[in-house]
Amino acid sequence: MHANRRNTARAVLSTALIASQAVPGFANHVIDLSGDGWTLSSTNSSISVPAKLPGQAHLDLYAAQVIGDPYYGLNDFNLRWIAWSNWTYTSDPIQGLQGNASSTWLRFDGLDTFTSISFCNEHVAATNNQFRQYWFDVSDILQACTDQHPVLSIEFGSAPNIINAIATKPDQRTWPDGIQIPFEFDNRQWVRKEGSDFGWDWGPAFAPAGPWKPVYVVQLEQQDVHVRNSVVDIYRKGQLNNLPPDQTQPWVLNASMDFFGTLPEGVSFVYTLLDAERNELAQGELENVNTTNVSITGSTIIPSDMVELWWPVGLGKQSLYHIIVDVLKESVSFASIEKRVGFRTIIVNSGPIRTDQLARGIAPGDNWHFEVNGHEFYAKGSNFIPPDTFWTRVDKDRISQLFDSVVDGRQNMLRVWSTGAYSPDFMYDLADEYGILLWSEFEFGDAMYPVDPDFLNNVREEAVYQVRRVNHHPSLAFWAGGNEMENLILFNYVAKSAPNKLDFYIGEYEALFLNVLTPAVFENSKSISYQPSSTSNGYLKLDHSRAVPIVPRYMNLTEGSIYGETDYYNYDSTQSFNVSGYPVGRFSNEFGFHSMPSIQSWRQAVHPNDLHFNSSVIMLRDHHPPSGSLNTSNFDKAAIGQANFTSWIYATQIFQADFYKSQIQHYRRGSGMPERQLGCLYWQLEDQWQAPTWAGIEYDGRWKYTAKDIYKNVIIAPHQNDSTDDQLEVYVTSDLWSSTTGRVNMTWYDWSGIPQNIPTATSIDVTVDPLNTSRVYQTSLDSSLSGHDRNNLVLIMDVTTEGKLPNDETAQTFNHRNWYHPTPLKDARLVDPGLKVTHNDETKKFTVEATTGVAVWTWLDYPEGVVATFDDNAFVLRKGETREVGYRVKKDTTSGNWIEGVKVGSLWDNTTP
Repeated sequence: MHANRRNTARAVLSTALIASQAVPGFANHVIDLSGDGWTLSSTNSSISVPAKLPGQAHLDLYAAQVIGDPYYGLNDFNLRWIAWSNWTYTSDPIQGLQGNASSTWLRFDGLDTFTSISFCNEHVAATNNQFRQYWFDVSDILQACTDQHPVLSIEFGSAPNIINAIATKPDQRTWPDGIQIPFEFDNRQWVRKEGSDFGWDWGPAFAPAGPWKPVYVVQLEQQDVHVRNSVVDIYRKGQLNNLPPDQTQPWVLNASMDFFGTLPEGVSFVYTLLDAERNELAQGELENVNTTNVSITGSTIIPSDMVELWWPVGLGKQSLYHIIVDVLKESVSFASIEKRVGFRTIIVNSGPIRTDQLARGIAPGDNWHFEVNGHEFYAKGSNFIPPDTFWTRVDKDRISQLFDSVVDGRQNMLRVWSTGAYSPDFMYDLADEYGILLWSEFEFGDAMYPVDPDFLNNVREEAVYQVRRVNHHPSLAFWAGGNEMENLILFNYVAKSAPNKLDFYIGEYEALFLNVLTPAVFENSKSISYQPSSTSNGYLKLDHSRAVPIVPRYMNLTEGSIYGETDYYNYDSTQSFNVSGYPVGRFSNEFGFHSMPSIQSWRQAVHPNDLHFNSSVIMLRDHHPPSGSLNTSNFDKAAIGQANFTSWIYATQIFQADFYKSQIQHYRRGSGMPERQLGCLYWQLEDQWQAPTWAGIEYDGRWKYTAKDIYKNVIIAPHQNDSTDDQLEVYVTSDLWSSTTGRVNMTWYDWSGIPQNIPTATSIDVTVDPLNTSRVYQTSLDSSLSGHDRNNLVLIMDVTTEGKLPNDETAQTFNHRNWYHPTPLKDARLVDPGLKVTHNDETKKFTVEATTGVAVWTWLDYPEGVVATFDDNAFVLRKGETREVGYRVKKDTTSGNWIEGVKVGSLWDNTTP
């Protein structure tokens, strides 16, 4: 079995070897049990169908035509019986086992969730955590097995049944009413399983079960090991978590392998650094090597001038390298890992505001912003949810299409929301390539959790595994303990439901989110920041000499000072554009509003007879009622039909996009205000199914009208505190790292497109400092609009500046257009803008023209069977103006015929039946 081993260290180090999660290893005999060859059966054997691994019961039942499409109609409710049942996955007899192995192991990379595992009819173990890796020695079972080809059986218990039983045990602890946020199934806090599986306000509740990640049989010789996980940590010498490192220091490479089996004594730990083309850059032994019976760790120094920095998209190049780490004895390799890495520092700076910042007019308090390679930058993005209830349907192509849209949308960061599942390796790989930063979170949210020793130990194993698994990715931006745990759960729900026990529940919160999760990060990585919760007020103290360095600030706030990040939700649509109600903070990590998916998406999941106002199917697929954006009070319900239903859809999408734009431009303006606001991530990026949600991208990848142009590098935007405020201001905001200069043009029009005699200083010079904002216009509306019908006015604003992108010496021109209406759009005296659209087959562009008036929220819509993104959408056109719009096709089943079905519309089209 040693034939697979390389005979020289040189050959080992210069050859592409297995990644830490890959199999097989060198002397390992590994059988991958993925693929066909499995049977799914119900406990009472009334159902038995072919199955696949990785797999989930719903999908195997669907493939066998036992059930219909889980996403169709009301199957979210009709298929609950599957979640209430137990299911068993049984393998075909396992071929290829070797009888002379010293030891035989089962390795499970993901079991969802409560299982009883049997091998050759003997019980092996039980598991209860979807997010852990498990490995079990079955050598004795195999040796005693009389079957030449043994069978592996995994019984999955009903998660809803089991957690209900756990919750109702005699003397079981409880929480006061109002603390645990309930969804379709109760008691999710008792299980380490994807929280959204039990329902969420944007997704269905299927509570799936199954072997959702690969399963392996691993056989070893007497002195062999199998690498099951590993960590590579790259950081600046002297760097400490959550603190800005010294960028002049060299890089430290720290590497560690987790294994099972027996490693011989006297081994050396060596590394090779390769560039993207696999040319060797450096090679040598790791120092400070520490070996235990389950891991080996070592470190070395890599000079800064040996490598180029990795940058997020829009800030520089995504330089990637390969690191191979080998365990050698006498030039024979016993274990090897390969990681693709980037050299970068990324921290959340939440330290106190410095005196030099105060001198620049920044409000006192604490910072809360990201810094990459020592540079502040503006984080532009959204929140990522699980893209499917069934993770086995999520592959690299699907995430690649989604990330392509993220970059199209000018985003550089995604907050990977907790209470879903930890992101797969290929998702981080793609983020590394695209330059998308992933704010990652441990899978806790909107609940208090048990803190008994068994639960905490279970979480500790989960957290350490996950931190080590993904730490090498340069796209990993941050770890947060959970979603909405401090400001919402502790200091809203707990404070209201059990004010006398707030200190007690703070102690329980700290037992998990400080005492368990902080060491899981800090003891395994020096390159990443951690905070216990999103959203929070940051830390009161950070002291790395303490066992737990973080002391949360909680509500220890000083009046006039600003701390932490914010979120914002207000479903009173009459207040949606009241800027004075938007939060003022250093960073906005969540904000949003409902809208409907397109008619094309609805048709994928709903029968045509149900596509109408107040359809029970439509209403029951809205898991967050009542939602102001779905209110039909402004529609003629007597005129029921798909035409009006489609108008309803567009109205909700325009409202959502306008609201997102209003907040994004407000937060970005904050980069030059006392709050020094340096990031906004809207809720949410994508849909998990076809339903009313907060998403900007529908389930199949189709964009709604969430205006991506507000994430341009340089934008112009109006500012009015609320609809009664007499003062209108206009700002130009830039997220560039150097000054940008140019001109602003503003003109008032009536809706028929005739310029109005209202002074605006038609052409204005503007200079915007790095990462800043400049006010270019201010007026009293009562004075400047006197004698004019405000319902018949629209201000069109254009800015053109010259500047440079970060880490790019090429001069660039930056353009942006925006518009302002002094009264609510429902009162605007819109006219038909006479929109026309044509397609140029040679340039592969559409030309849109407004012939008779001003067109706002001008959109291009396309038929079913294709997913495409337009270079611009939801834009404004003056009368007589044309715009060329390019596009990119991401999926097409129409052989290009979709072009003939493209239509153009505007807000005007949504005001007429």
